[in-house]
Amino acid sequence: MRKILITGIAGGQGRLLAHRLSSSWQVCGIDRLPWPGAPRNITVHMLDIRKKRFEDIVRRERPEAVVHLAFVRHFRTNPRVRHEVNVEGTRRLLEASASVGIKRLVVLSSANVYGALPENPRYVEEDHPLNSSRTFPDIRDMAEVEGLVATFLWQYPEISTSILRAVNTMGPNIRGVVGTYLGFDFVPSVTGFNPMLQFIHEQDLTEALVLAVESELRGTFNVAGPGAVPLKTAIHAAGRRRLSVPEPLAHLIISQLFRLRIYRFPPAAIDFLKYPCTVSGRKFERATGFKPAISLEDTLASVDR
Repeated sequence: MRKILITGIAGGQGRLLAHRLSSSWQVCGIDRLPWPGAPRNITVHMLDIRKKRFEDIVRRERPEAVVHLAFVRHFRTNPRVRHEVNVEGTRRLLEASASVGIKRLVVLSSANVYGALPENPRYVEEDHPLNSSRTFPDIRDMAEVEGLVATFLWQYPEISTSILRAVNTMGPNIRGVVGTYLGFDFVPSVTGFNPMLQFIHEQDLTEALVLAVESELRGTFNVAGPGAVPLKTAIHAAGRRRLSVPEPLAHLIISQLFRLRIYRFPPAAIDFLKYPCTVSGRKFERATGFKPAISLEDTLASVDR
């Protein structure tokens, strides 16, 4: 069977993808954390992507395809460690992948790299500038990762390399930045703002990753969900209560909750509660035929109570 390597395999998205691919690929993976009860037909190497042994594992496994999910997306992590894992870890993965002659590479990024700005178009296309460093410094690393992968794509045209910029992912196993924000019974919002938001269910994102691998895509693609919804509607659909507060007070509340480790939503992300960052998924749909199977209502209802 063809062999595929998944970095970050023990995470929620990694496990879903591993299960989904295991019937048609020989699946192996790398993660800093263990995967208790991993299926016997899936090989899991427990190690840090920053360690030299990581490159040895890639050379030993010699996969045909790689899906890169091993990113630190927790904003409490030391910025130096986050940069080492996200940027330097990606650099090492690219070097090791090229050395063993992989044929396909898929990297999961985020639509948040575009930044939330009042002047954003209704639906952002893939050639739109990345403004995450201006509006959301905590995900600056992802823009840097994308730069590395874009260079790799042109250096190795024989490798089908793609970057997927996914919208907010929700589900029983995965909760992104906005999913974290919707995790409390009372959700603070900024008075006078009600931006449009997009969500995709974790199962649909899994299918998008599979399609990217099987279609041997090249380039950067937005992965959008089943539609967009105003923030106030999203809060209601998730079964939460909205607490509208003036912007200075919203900053104070979110900052204090974050500092006290009660709330994992970072205060630097407050622009995403004010301005839109909605993307067009037409390019990916045309390339793969992707259609989300899970409705927006069901996706929002999947937030854990």
